Amino acid sequence: MQNSTKPLKEHLQDFLDFCEVEKGLRKNTQENYKNYLQKFFFWLDQAKLASLLPHQLTSDHIWAYRLYLSRTPSPATGKLLSKGTQNYYLIALRALLGYFVTKDVQSTPPDKISLSKPDRGSKSIKFLTLDQVSKLLASIDPKDDITIRDRAILEAFFSTGLRIAELCALDAEQFQNILKKDPTSLKLRGAGMELGVIGKGGKPRVVYFSERALNFIRKYLEIRNGSKHINQKALFINFRDKKDNEDSRLTPRSIERMVKRYALLSGVPIFTTPHTLRHSYATDLLNQGVDLRSIQEFLGHSNIATTQIYTHVTNKRLRDIHHQFHSDPDKK
Repeated sequence: MQNSTKPLKEHLQDFLDFCEVEKGLRKNTQENYKNYLQKFFFWLDQAKLASLLPHQLTSDHIWAYRLYLSRTPSPATGKLLSKGTQNYYLIALRALLGYFVTKDVQSTPPDKISLSKPDRGSKSIKFLTLDQVSKLLASIDPKDDITIRDRAILEAFFSTGLRIAELCALDAEQFQNILKKDPTSLKLRGAGMELGVIGKGGKPRVVYFSERALNFIRKYLEIRNGSKHINQKALFINFRDKKDNEDSRLTPRSIERMVKRYALLSGVPIFTTPHTLRHSYATDLLNQGVDLRSIQEFLGHSNIATTQIYTHVTNKRLRDIHHQFHSDPDKK
């Protein structure tokens, strides 16, 4: 190990370059690390530690930073940071210390930073029941290019558990063969389809489209291919764009607004978002008896601990069943 002569904050760009080149992290992940570390560097300035070198960072410094995170209100909301949010800042700092280990730079080991215990209830998730999903889907009358596209999007979300960025990144060429029903190109399994996607952190996985979802995508493609946007690379496009040479790919924000609109129309809970459908997809699988390891693969989680947030759903269901049916020997 060697001692660096550059202060901690001057390693930021080298760390971000490392994340891009050697770890293959996406731009948004790099930006998140940058933003979270900026708070640490701000704290260093406030504590008159701006010139602190990596090997000078001690456990006392880290503890003082954790106290700062715990006691300082957010400028945006005026509220104290939740334990979960504090962990994001600590994870970013651990990643920086892990970079030092990789580069043989003397510093505090990353495992010396333990994460805060989450607030009670902070791991709860919001999801729709199967009846609510049905109501949401049925609220779209697929009668024109926009409504058929929107129905195809919602069907795809619930069929696959895709993240919104993953769905936005889909290209039309990945689905053109469903118009020909070509099983060799599409890897059709029965009536559905499997498709490789690149998920969060550049991690590849396979997602599965149901026959129902494919039928709506097929209808959508028939309309899309008959429009002036036939040469667009993106699968899901904005039909209102006037020029075919412009990128008409739908943005995550536009899809979020679309889902919110149909949530209001159908009367399902107002919290419904694209990610709610991902939660609903996972919860439905769990309720059908699918094991957590399989759900981890379906969702593309790197760590099984991330998938375990869904266990409270079945825990509650089992508790209700036990309360309803378990015999009390004192009652006859």
